[in-house]
Amino acid sequence: MKEKRSYTMRARADGAAQTRSSILEATIALAGELPLAACTLPAVAERAGVSVQTVLRIFGSRDGLFSAAEAHGRADVLAERPADPDDVPGSIDVLLDHYERRGDGTLLLLGQEAWEPVAMRVTTAGRALHRDWVERTFARALEACAPADRDETVDLLVAATDLFTWKLWRRDRGLGRTDVRRRMLRLVDAVVERI
Repeated sequence: MKEKRSYTMRARADGAAQTRSSILEATIALAGELPLAACTLPAVAERAGVSVQTVLRIFGSRDGLFSAAEAHGRADVLAERPADPDDVPGSIDVLLDHYERRGDGTLLLLGQEAWEPVAMRVTTAGRALHRDWVERTFARALEACAPADRDETVDLLVAATDLFTWKLWRRDRGLGRTDVRRRMLRLVDAVVERI
């Protein structure tokens, strides 16, 4: 009897974790498609296939939901964007995959950051994550950089690999991923060669 109860408890816990994850994924997906003001609890609940009461029971409030979604999204981004200082072209490929998957949604958030506190928190954290990714990806090259030039070099590498650089070529110019990759690598090489 004890074994059956343990199994039932584990199944319930797994179901609760799956429901929580589905709600967070629905929130992140909606935030990538709609202004945050339109990401209402009913819209999230409908996307996740649950009731508004379920969302409130798990997260307490819309603010609680958004805070949990921020943490969940940050963990996803970190997992999607590993930095390999021994394989810069491979790291650029991973970055471009990330931009292809989340770039348009991030641009939507960036457009709201002046008046939407949640968007400001997400985009501020995103800028810090990108700078950290640059410092890890280009760690070998940065070791050779004079201390007085390091910040400027990191700034240049951040700009060379930035979401807006991707947008300029991929969305504004309509270039294919291969062309975007080639241009981004040329910019990165130009910065690294001047160290």
